[in-house]
Amino acid sequence: MDQRPGKNTTRAAAVILLTLGCLYVLRPFLAAILFAAAVVISSWPLYLRLRLRMRGRRTLAALTMTLTLTLLVVIPLALVAWNLADNAAAAFEELRKLSAGDLHPPAWVRGLPLVGEQLHVYLNELLASRDRMMELAKRMAEPARNVLVAGGLVLGTGVVQMALAAFVSFFFYRDGEALKTVIAAAMKRIMNEEAEAVTDTVANTVRGVMYGLLGTALAQALVAAIGFAIAGVPAVLLLSVLVFVSSLIPVGPPVIWGGAAIWLFAQGSTGWGIFMLVWGFFVISGVDNVVRPMLISRGSSLPFLLTLLGVLGGVIAFGFVGLFIGPTLLAVGYSLMSGWTHTRNPIVKQEGQAEP
Repeated sequence: MDQRPGKNTTRAAAVILLTLGCLYVLRPFLAAILFAAAVVISSWPLYLRLRLRMRGRRTLAALTMTLTLTLLVVIPLALVAWNLADNAAAAFEELRKLSAGDLHPPAWVRGLPLVGEQLHVYLNELLASRDRMMELAKRMAEPARNVLVAGGLVLGTGVVQMALAAFVSFFFYRDGEALKTVIAAAMKRIMNEEAEAVTDTVANTVRGVMYGLLGTALAQALVAAIGFAIAGVPAVLLLSVLVFVSSLIPVGPPVIWGGAAIWLFAQGSTGWGIFMLVWGFFVISGVDNVVRPMLISRGSSLPFLLTLLGVLGGVIAFGFVGLFIGPTLLAVGYSLMSGWTHTRNPIVKQEGQAEP
């Protein structure tokens, strides 16, 4: 009697159990590993050119790429986390000083259409009553503290994850060719002739989504920093990083530059407030409509709903780096599903391009 089918089943079960065991062991580091893999895949052509200039020295090229990632991402993120704590403390101190003085709502509130007069009256009554202000402050203190603590934890965890991802990326860069050979052989055994097409689709999709996410976020953060500096908005670095993060969420940046415009109006700088609104609407938000299509020239253009779910679900599942991992994973799944169901043209790998 032929026992081969039974042996194959046993072998498959052993492989599945071993894979699950490995994933369980790597679970604390899974987010950093996935992010490092996405970064390495996206920057692999740059690494190849750098390695060529360094005469094939893999370790030196990998170290250079890793240090560059650390300088551009990890250190600025750590500085922003520190700056956020300082600004939060300063903001609470300013609120305490304001609550001790004679407060009046700004004059521009009355000029707001439809609700201006009613809002002005309500704020006058609220600010005139110390008891009502204290009651409102007590109601808002606990939610505000929880939001700040949660945000600080996410950002602090993000710094650790980014640092770990930079460490992992060094080995991905250095040993990328060997990893590529192993993964290609494994996928060929599983998918046969479709393995190469699937590998190309995954690599191109990851590269396209990462270019689109990071490139658009960086461009919006840069133009936002210029606008904040011109208008005289404080905490330019912190607000710019918030624009960078919120740009990963649809309609996120208007919350930041809109808040800066409201602050300018409250300070009596009506002209600068109008400038901030115009700059935010036409320049900061306009970048998304210009830069993102230019950067995502290949890969999967993720629908709005999947982008939103990818960002939110990614943060819940992986923490800060889930902002990038969530949309990327959904984009890969969406791209593969579209290719398998023949609902879009397959992605064709450009000649002369190598992936890890």
